Amino acid sequence: MIDQLCPAVMKQPGATLRDYGQEYCGLLYTLDRKLYYASKPSPLGNSTQAGAARRKTCYPPRYVVDARGQASPIADFHSHPWAPSGMSEQDRRLRTQLWQIRIQFDTRCTLQKLIPYVGTDRPGEVYERQGMSWKLVGLIEPKNKATGLITFIETP
Repeated sequence: MIDQLCPAVMKQPGATLRDYGQEYCGLLYTLDRKLYYASKPSPLGNSTQAGAARRKTCYPPRYVVDARGQASPIADFHSHPWAPSGMSEQDRRLRTQLWQIRIQFDTRCTLQKLIPYVGTDRPGEVYERQGMSWKLVGLIEPKNKATGLITFIETP
Protein backbone atom coordinates (compact mmCIF):
# COMPACT_ATOMS: atom_id res chain seq x y z
CA MET A 1 0.00 0.00 0.00
CA ILE A 2 2.80 2.45 0.84
CA ASP A 3 4.06 2.48 -2.75
CA GLN A 4 0.57 3.26 -4.09
CA LEU A 5 -0.07 6.11 -1.65
CA CYS A 6 2.00 8.87 -3.24
CA PRO A 7 0.79 8.40 -6.84
CA ALA A 8 -2.81 8.47 -5.59
CA VAL A 9 -2.27 11.66 -3.56
CA MET A 10 -0.47 13.39 -6.44
CA LYS A 11 -3.68 13.13 -8.48
CA GLN A 12 -5.45 15.46 -6.02
CA PRO A 13 -6.13 19.09 -7.04
CA GLY A 14 -3.05 21.28 -6.60
CA ALA A 15 -0.88 18.48 -5.22
CA THR A 16 1.96 19.19 -7.68
CA LEU A 17 1.75 22.97 -8.04
CA ARG A 18 4.93 23.71 -6.08
CA ASP A 19 4.76 27.09 -4.30
CA TYR A 20 1.07 27.42 -5.16
CA GLY A 21 0.30 23.80 -4.36
CA GLN A 22 -1.66 22.12 -1.63
CA GLU A 23 -0.38 19.68 0.99
CA TYR A 24 -2.55 16.66 1.66
CA CYS A 25 -2.74 14.78 4.94
CA GLY A 26 -4.22 11.52 6.05
CA LEU A 27 -3.91 8.50 8.28
CA LEU A 28 -2.73 4.96 7.77
CA TYR A 29 -4.73 2.59 9.91
CA THR A 30 -5.75 -0.99 10.49
CA LEU A 31 -9.05 -2.61 11.34
CA ASP A 32 -7.71 -6.01 12.34
CA ARG A 33 -3.89 -5.68 12.57
CA LYS A 34 -3.61 -7.74 9.36
CA LEU A 35 -4.61 -5.34 6.60
CA TYR A 36 -3.70 -1.67 6.40
CA TYR A 37 -5.64 1.17 4.81
CA ALA A 38 -5.14 4.83 4.00
CA SER A 39 -7.76 7.45 4.72
CA LYS A 40 -8.85 9.74 1.94
CA PRO A 41 -6.18 12.46 1.58
CA SER A 42 -7.48 15.76 2.84
CA PRO A 43 -6.20 19.31 2.37
CA LEU A 44 -6.47 20.03 6.11
CA GLY A 45 -4.52 23.23 5.98
CA ASN A 46 -4.24 26.59 4.32
CA SER A 47 -3.66 26.94 0.60
CA THR A 48 -1.10 29.72 0.60
CA GLN A 49 1.96 30.50 -1.46
CA ALA A 50 4.98 28.73 0.03
CA GLY A 51 7.65 31.16 -1.11
CA ALA A 52 11.37 30.68 -0.54
CA ALA A 53 10.89 29.01 2.86
CA ARG A 54 9.08 26.10 1.17
CA ARG A 55 6.69 25.72 4.11
CA LYS A 56 3.06 24.82 3.88
CA THR A 57 0.59 23.79 6.54
CA CYS A 58 -1.23 20.52 6.82
CA TYR A 59 -2.75 19.16 9.99
CA PRO A 60 -2.98 15.38 10.24
CA PRO A 61 -6.39 14.07 11.27
CA ARG A 62 -6.78 12.82 14.83
CA TYR A 63 -9.06 9.91 13.89
CA VAL A 64 -10.62 8.10 10.96
CA VAL A 65 -14.10 6.62 10.65
CA ASP A 66 -14.50 3.38 8.72
CA ALA A 67 -17.94 1.76 8.48
CA ARG A 68 -16.29 -1.69 8.38
CA GLY A 69 -15.06 -1.51 11.98
CA GLN A 70 -12.96 0.19 14.63
CA ALA A 71 -10.06 2.00 12.95
CA SER A 72 -6.72 1.97 14.77
CA PRO A 73 -4.42 4.69 13.35
CA ILE A 74 -0.73 3.85 13.27
CA ALA A 75 0.72 6.61 11.09
CA ASP A 76 -0.02 9.96 9.57
CA PHE A 77 1.07 10.94 6.09
CA HIS A 78 1.42 14.21 4.25
CA SER A 79 2.61 15.42 0.88
CA HIS A 80 4.73 18.36 -0.17
CA PRO A 81 3.74 19.96 -3.51
CA TRP A 82 7.34 20.30 -4.77
CA ALA A 83 10.50 18.23 -5.12
CA PRO A 84 12.99 17.59 -3.83
CA SER A 85 11.52 17.87 -0.37
CA GLY A 86 12.68 15.90 2.62
CA MET A 87 10.96 15.80 5.98
CA SER A 88 11.37 19.24 7.55
CA GLU A 89 12.54 19.98 11.10
CA GLN A 90 8.98 21.04 11.88
CA ASP A 91 7.73 17.65 10.61
CA ARG A 92 10.25 15.91 12.88
CA ARG A 93 9.67 17.89 16.09
CA LEU A 94 8.47 15.91 19.07
CA ARG A 95 5.41 18.09 19.66
CA THR A 96 4.05 17.31 16.18
CA GLN A 97 4.15 13.52 16.60
CA LEU A 98 0.69 12.04 17.06
CA TRP A 99 1.23 8.46 15.92
CA GLN A 100 3.88 5.72 15.94
CA ILE A 101 5.02 6.60 12.41
CA ARG A 102 5.04 9.67 10.16
CA ILE A 103 5.24 9.36 6.36
CA GLN A 104 6.10 12.29 4.08
CA PHE A 105 6.56 12.41 0.31
CA ASP A 106 7.14 14.92 -2.46
CA THR A 107 6.01 15.22 -6.09
CA ARG A 108 8.71 12.77 -7.22
CA CYS A 109 7.23 10.27 -4.76
CA THR A 110 10.38 10.20 -2.65
CA LEU A 111 9.01 8.69 0.54
CA GLN A 112 10.44 9.29 4.00
CA LYS A 113 9.39 7.65 7.25
CA LEU A 114 9.97 8.83 10.80
CA ILE A 115 9.67 6.54 13.79
CA PRO A 116 9.86 9.12 16.60
CA TYR A 117 9.89 6.76 19.63
CA VAL A 118 7.94 9.27 21.71
CA GLY A 119 8.35 8.86 25.45
CA THR A 120 11.54 6.81 25.27
CA ASP A 121 15.28 7.50 25.31
CA ARG A 122 15.63 5.63 22.03
CA PRO A 123 16.68 7.87 19.11
CA GLY A 124 14.08 8.66 16.49
CA GLU A 125 14.80 6.99 13.15
CA VAL A 126 14.42 8.54 9.69
CA TYR A 127 14.16 6.24 6.70
CA GLU A 128 13.92 6.76 2.95
CA ARG A 129 12.17 4.37 0.60
CA GLN A 130 14.62 2.77 -1.84
CA GLY A 131 13.11 0.23 -4.17
CA MET A 132 10.78 -1.94 -2.12
CA SER A 133 12.51 -1.40 1.23
CA TRP A 134 13.32 1.32 3.77
CA LYS A 135 16.89 2.54 4.28
CA LEU A 136 17.90 4.24 7.54
CA VAL A 137 19.24 7.71 6.61
CA GLY A 138 19.29 9.54 9.95
CA LEU A 139 18.76 9.55 13.68
CA ILE A 140 17.18 12.09 15.99
CA GLU A 141 19.05 11.80 19.27
CA PRO A 142 16.89 12.00 22.42
CA LYS A 143 18.36 15.43 23.27
CA ASN A 144 17.26 16.68 19.81
CA LYS A 145 13.72 15.28 19.71
CA ALA A 146 12.16 18.59 20.75
CA THR A 147 13.76 20.43 17.82
CA GLY A 148 13.74 17.60 15.27
CA LEU A 149 17.45 18.03 14.54
CA ILE A 150 18.60 15.04 12.52
CA THR A 151 22.02 13.42 12.46
CA PHE A 152 22.43 12.04 8.96
CA ILE A 153 23.99 8.64 8.48
CA GLU A 154 26.78 8.45 5.95
CA THR A 155 26.14 6.08 3.08
CA PRO A 156 29.07 4.11 1.67
